[in-house]
Amino acid sequence: MLYIRFVILYTLLIKLVIKKFFMNKSTGIIIGVIAIVVVAGGIYASMNRKNDAVMMQKDVESDAKLATQDKAMAEKEALQDKEAMMKKDGDDNVKEEGVMTKAGSYESYAPEKVTFASATHDVVLFFRASWCPTCRAVDADIKANLSKIPGSLAILDVNYDNSTALKQKYGVTYQHTFVQVDKDGNLIKKWSGSGTLSALVAEVK
Repeated sequence: MLYIRFVILYTLLIKLVIKKFFMNKSTGIIIGVIAIVVVAGGIYASMNRKNDAVMMQKDVESDAKLATQDKAMAEKEALQDKEAMMKKDGDDNVKEEGVMTKAGSYESYAPEKVTFASATHDVVLFFRASWCPTCRAVDADIKANLSKIPGSLAILDVNYDNSTALKQKYGVTYQHTFVQVDKDGNLIKKWSGSGTLSALVAEVK
């Protein structure tokens, strides 16, 4: 639009120059030169403003693109950090109350821990009472030999005095009783009398 205005102005000035030329030749030449300079300057200024606007637009688009790339990179790094943390948590084998962490362990009973049993991993419930001398002896021997518990075995410590439902389910009538179960909690084998960890392990099917 600005360019068209300058063209119109230029045309009017040319007409004026022609008209004046015949009236005053010298004056017409001067006016013509001035008109040309003015029109050329206007066109040049218009082109510069247009170029500046284009450059500013490119700068804005470039900044927006960089911001988008930075955001995407930050999100990617956050996701990688989260995945690394999850993997580390899965590899640590940290024991938490109510959660079976690994085989080759001796820990308190929780119903969900029974599901750890499988074709390659055994779960044995140890019904014991704190007041029972033989129970204390077996408990002490197991704790003294934790590193010797087979990697395929998990021994779950069951409180004999407050586990009435479990005792009824497996027919346990006295303390110092061992019950091997499958992942569904079904009885595989029941026995008593194992006085040491090695004797207990020997009984597992």
